[in-house]
Amino acid sequence: MKIEKIRKRDGRIVDFDQEKITEAIWKAAQAVGGKDRKTAEELSDKVVAILEEKFAGKIPSVEDVQDVVEKVLVENGKYQTAKAYILYREQHKNIREVTKLLRDIIMVDDYLKEVDWMVRENSNMTYSLQGLNVHVTTKVISNYWLNNIYPKEIREAHINGDFHLHDLGTLGPYCVGWDLKDLLISGFTGVRGKIESKPAKHFNTALMQVVNFLYTLQGEAAGAQALSNFDSLLAPFIRYDGLDYKQVKQAMQEFLFNMNVPTRVGFQTPFTNVTLDLVVPDYMKDEPVIIGGEPQDKTYADFQEEIEIFNRAFGEVMTEGDAKGRPFTFPIPTINITK
Repeated sequence: MKIEKIRKRDGRIVDFDQEKITEAIWKAAQAVGGKDRKTAEELSDKVVAILEEKFAGKIPSVEDVQDVVEKVLVENGKYQTAKAYILYREQHKNIREVTKLLRDIIMVDDYLKEVDWMVRENSNMTYSLQGLNVHVTTKVISNYWLNNIYPKEIREAHINGDFHLHDLGTLGPYCVGWDLKDLLISGFTGVRGKIESKPAKHFNTALMQVVNFLYTLQGEAAGAQALSNFDSLLAPFIRYDGLDYKQVKQAMQEFLFNMNVPTRVGFQTPFTNVTLDLVVPDYMKDEPVIIGGEPQDKTYADFQEEIEIFNRAFGEVMTEGDAKGRPFTFPIPTINITK
């Protein structure tokens, strides 16, 4: 079967070109006084014949091809040419290793000296040791996206600046929406070998499970982790716990401070979003509320007063900000407005 593709050292699959084999053999022959290019062409044909037999239906790597070239040269008595070819191959291996080392040094220096524009691509990321780690892994993952996933046209358009592919440093989805009701029913669980929590029975517990849930999942996506019906689903806990406004606001303050701790890779604050209904949506009005993972006698329509308390506390704490009055960046609130 004819060889049509070859796998390069960086993992890319490219078109197979026999002329490159011929040229490599010819250069090695010239290095030891060879003058007959036709012999190089004949040896190249033998290399291809072996490859087609050995890798039928498969894609050989560059190293596979070079191994066969050495084998053909030796088996055909071209010992001096084989020696020159092996030396040439070793020299280029050393050059690649030195080049890679230099690239690695430059990559780290670009971050430390803040030369690379990508250091500031994400305004949520602080210049830090973790930021350096993300900078390094981003370079590797970006190359994987551009060379193994996106087609050539997309890669070249990005490199040439025709458009920009954001967050190439994460080999995963961008933003993800989660079902808060499922968390309230199932609890914080589902990862083998990791700590599990039963469904929340109290307001503060529910809020802290949300924190842990979002903190855990934020490492699996590049962008935001989002929850809908945030106020509608959590407000009933206020009445069941018998909380007054001061207690609700204190719990909300604890929640928001925890949500803004820079725990994400790269010393970032987790990118989170919550949708607030303000008024119970029609499709939820007759649904029984969930407390402790179990449906209760009352429905969400019965808790409009608690929803208003919830949103008042949320808004006040967000507006007041931290100890120095700086506003909380996350979660980003999205308000549902209906006619």
